[in-house]
Amino acid sequence: MILRDQKRCPTHPGELLRDDVLPCLDYSKTQLAKMLGISRQHFYDILNEKKPVSAPVAARLGKMFGNGSLFWIRMQGAHDAWHAEREIDVSQVPTLDVA
Repeated sequence: MILRDQKRCPTHPGELLRDDVLPCLDYSKTQLAKMLGISRQHFYDILNEKKPVSAPVAARLGKMFGNGSLFWIRMQGAHDAWHAEREIDVSQVPTLDVA
């Protein structure tokens, strides 16, 4: 099993799409957005990491690339959780012991 450096932010799904997936495809970003049923601007915002991959978009991406929506949801969730753990002050939130 490969362990990820916990100090490194997990990859945003848009980065994976932009840097690894799209260069291998013979479709324009506009064509892909249309095939996904989302606006070109929304797709560009995901690729530029300005918007997260929502559950509906994850379902579309999962269908398009054959890897299922959970792949995209988990990737986005890991990215979001990493940021939240560093940006949200939880010092006043108690930790409960649950039996």
